[in-house]
Amino acid sequence: MRSEKAKEPGNGREKSGIDINIIVCMFGKENGMGNALANLSNIIIPALIFYVVGYGIIHHTNVYEDFIRGAKDGFHTVIDIMPTLIGLMMAVGILRSSGFLEFFGELLGTLTEPFGLPAPVVPVIIVKLFSSSAATGLVLDIFKNYGTDSRIGMMTSILLSCTETCFYTMSVYYMAAKVTKTRYTLTGALLATAAGVAASVLLAGLFAR
Repeated sequence: MRSEKAKEPGNGREKSGIDINIIVCMFGKENGMGNALANLSNIIIPALIFYVVGYGIIHHTNVYEDFIRGAKDGFHTVIDIMPTLIGLMMAVGILRSSGFLEFFGELLGTLTEPFGLPAPVVPVIIVKLFSSSAATGLVLDIFKNYGTDSRIGMMTSILLSCTETCFYTMSVYYMAAKVTKTRYTLTGALLATAAGVAASVLLAGLFAR
């Protein structure tokens, strides 16, 4: 049954169940504090810049020279990690274009299906360990085929948000910091990924009901 919408007399604004003025007053959009909260994303970056500049002036520091020095160090870091990034991106692209990820996902899907993890989600888990952008492409394919409100769509959305690009992050940051002994980092990262996968399966099962 369609919801009936009535126009508010005097100003022509529409209402649908709850008056928009009540929502506006609840969130305080008609006062200065409400506007500041509503535009927080636009305020925080300039505020951070002014804070850094003001801190440098108070402590008699040449902020501009420090910025230039940091930018130079950043360029050196990018040059050092560029071969690793190119290798990771090429490997993920080759695996995805060759169809190996789909084959591997279907192969593992027979084992994960009894635990509530569909086969189309398995390639997303594997690719997300290496590249977030490539995993996003797989997620968009799932949205196109199954829909965003389906159980698989909800599961991939939660999965993409609560897992990390473990191998990418380790290779980039450890190489930049010149760390050679990672100790238990990979083990902890994989355990956290497994926890994220389990959480996505449980939450998607709850929301999809």
